[in-house]
Amino acid sequence: MTPRELVRRTVEFAKPARVPRQAWVLPWAEEHHPADVLRLRQEFPDDIVTAPGLYRQPLPVQGERYKKGLYIDEWGCRFDNVHGGVIGIVREPLIREWDDLDRFRTPDCTLAVDREAVNAFCASTQQFVLAGTLVRPFERYCFIRTTEQALVDLFRRPAEFHDLLGRLHEHYIREVEAWSATDVDGIVLMDDWGAQDRMLVSPVLWRDVFKPIYRDYCDVARQAGKFVFMHSDGRITEIVNDLIEVGVQALNSQVKGMGVAELGRRFRGRLTFWGEIDRQEVLPLGTLEDIRGAVCEMREHLYANGGVIGQCEFGPGASPDNVFEVFRAWRDLDAR
Repeated sequence: MTPRELVRRTVEFAKPARVPRQAWVLPWAEEHHPADVLRLRQEFPDDIVTAPGLYRQPLPVQGERYKKGLYIDEWGCRFDNVHGGVIGIVREPLIREWDDLDRFRTPDCTLAVDREAVNAFCASTQQFVLAGTLVRPFERYCFIRTTEQALVDLFRRPAEFHDLLGRLHEHYIREVEAWSATDVDGIVLMDDWGAQDRMLVSPVLWRDVFKPIYRDYCDVARQAGKFVFMHSDGRITEIVNDLIEVGVQALNSQVKGMGVAELGRRFRGRLTFWGEIDRQEVLPLGTLEDIRGAVCEMREHLYANGGVIGQCEFGPGASPDNVFEVFRAWRDLDAR
């Protein structure tokens, strides 16, 4: 069974031969633990990969996304990278006053996907391929206005808020259409909706404003035969059922903070849990026994003839030994 078929069977609850695996290796890990990263990729190669961002023309970015210093992305958003290996935050809004909205333009360059090059990449691998873009309407709004002002806008919801969000949504619909016309296997949505112990906004507001937006993306992707994956950090238990309803099939979230057993009770067999292993305490500070316990807990409560992807993040602070133990634990459970 190829990795591509393995992941498809997992998401469809069709009895895959084993749990698929994926390590999210951040540039921090490549810089601080290069030998471990190389060994990890050799011993536990990923079953899921992301297509490179292949466009007909280079995107107009300045600086490097994960290097210390200023990075300006293709939208013109300015990221202050204080540390190398992780992307920073936006301090200066692209739209400070609503008068600035008149000159704002979405980047059409990201719609000019080089379909032939993407298809060639997909044909070159047996891995399950995700689109080389992230559909992130809320986070993009935050990058444009700053997070603080974005939350104020969400509360007040002036006409300009709806105008800007509508423009972002229209652009991302076209991005989903562009990538859905390629041979990638899945589309990725990405918005962080949770804080440590609650949603950043009320679930009622989220359902009113953002649920229809995500439904549109899922409809476009799934009508084209693509799987829909999503990432969202924080405690988002209250909207998981909504994500399933709109068409999200695999969710990367902080399952420990929401309660693995509770998630399994409510959503097992309806949603694929795309990881993760707790990266706040367990990966950096846990023992090998803690790691195995976390993996066993996910298998016990979330697995249902599929429905679990063995994913973890090798990022700042993570113990290399613990990252390896995650994949050893999944391998050993599959061998039983």
